[in-house]
Amino acid sequence: MDLEEELSPADAVLLMSSVPERISDLVYGLDEARLRYRHGPAFPTLGGLIGHLVDSGSKVDGLIRHAHLDGLATADVRATIDPTHDHELDRPLQEALEDFARVRRRTVDLLHGWGKNEWERTVVDPRGGVVTLLEVCQMVTRHEMAHISQIRNLTVLLPEIQDLGPLRPADPVANGDPVVG
Repeated sequence: MDLEEELSPADAVLLMSSVPERISDLVYGLDEARLRYRHGPAFPTLGGLIGHLVDSGSKVDGLIRHAHLDGLATADVRATIDPTHDHELDRPLQEALEDFARVRRRTVDLLHGWGKNEWERTVVDPRGGVVTLLEVCQMVTRHEMAHISQIRNLTVLLPEIQDLGPLRPADPVANGDPVVG
């Protein structure tokens, strides 16, 4: 499916629901050092990208929920979908991914019951004009799929873990421990 073509509501919901699992599959088994590895000054870390998506997921859920349930009419949609990238993952990876999956399930559950009127409800973005909630979900989908591709590319480029051999027992004299003999 080409994400440049218009996504139907069902397509947008399906793709949005798959994001947490796709991320989990890509980063399964990565340790803290690999999540914080930076390929170069212009590259984000995997942990930073994941933190960005988790942050964005919560904000998107709030935007959609408030627009649908509370009648929110004005919101900075683009800043909600793509908040700043200035932070690293601030909690264990598994916890962050579980929270993201939980929040996304809640969002998707809300979207599943929508009819034409809900999808066509509009929000005014001061920087982007009037957008429907379907267009919001389409923007979310494009944003998240782009980051999933970025995560995939960065994981492929991670340096190989080097096995430096078994750890040698510490020298008791160097540690200041008494030598028992």
